[in-house]
Amino acid sequence: MNFYKIILPAIFLFVSCNTSKKTQPSNEKKYDWEELIDTNLSQWDTFLSYQHQPGYNGSQPKDENGELIPPIGLNKPGYNVFSTIKEGDQTIIKNTGEYYGCLITKKEYKNYHFQLKYKWGNKKWAFRKDLLKDSGILYHSIGPMGVEYWRSWMLSQEFQIMEGHTGDFWSQKNSAIDIKAYKPESNLDPVAHKSQEYLPFSMNSPYRNYCMRSSNFEKPHDEWNTLDLYCFDGKSLHVVNGEVVMILKDSRYIDENGKNIPLIKGKIQLQSEAAEIFFKDIKIRKIDSLTQSQKILF
Repeated sequence: MNFYKIILPAIFLFVSCNTSKKTQPSNEKKYDWEELIDTNLSQWDTFLSYQHQPGYNGSQPKDENGELIPPIGLNKPGYNVFSTIKEGDQTIIKNTGEYYGCLITKKEYKNYHFQLKYKWGNKKWAFRKDLLKDSGILYHSIGPMGVEYWRSWMLSQEFQIMEGHTGDFWSQKNSAIDIKAYKPESNLDPVAHKSQEYLPFSMNSPYRNYCMRSSNFEKPHDEWNTLDLYCFDGKSLHVVNGEVVMILKDSRYIDENGKNIPLIKGKIQLQSEAAEIFFKDIKIRKIDSLTQSQKILF
């Protein structure tokens, strides 16, 4: 009798412990959030290039004498594209969009959950006056500034923020990635969907460097939207207001010899792209892995 009194509780404890381990989420260890907003934007640099005009074709702008115009540059004073305002206890970033460029984190990040909230302002400038409002989160950003078509950003992967298109993907410069998406037909764009096989996206891919999100989950114009970006070991998820709109893997860039180089860490850029936009609650935290429910998506 004494034997059973001892052994049965021990068996129960063993089973309970093992069951507990099996049901734990894979990134149960929670790291603290790192807040990325303060009134002085002390954790960010600023790069501004040009106020691109209608008809821009990717060439470096020239002045009236035909001389090349240099970009405004890094952390140049006298421009008020990015500023902070207070709304109660909250610090909000105002991005006028007047010039193309970005905020750039001073630190690099790898394997993280990044989150921000945004809503649109009312102003549009020059190139986008008759187009949709546009911005974006550029992640795994490396190398020099102004290397892509708009001469404004670093080599990176883009989580697009755009009216009706938030969650889309663009590759910047020679970045590449694979996305679960429907193959396009005729002049249609590929559309992301969790049911599909992976397609490669880059400037030299047969599917080019753009993919639409699976569906539009953006809130009305004057409401705040929450975006979550999960990045882990070359995989990423674009999440709009709690909905996964794109599943991406094998993040990389293609070097001058055509070799694929993993692109799994870098700075984060927030675009200024000729449209007024506000950001708040920008934060980031390290993750040790994706959760089980996220892993299943891949």
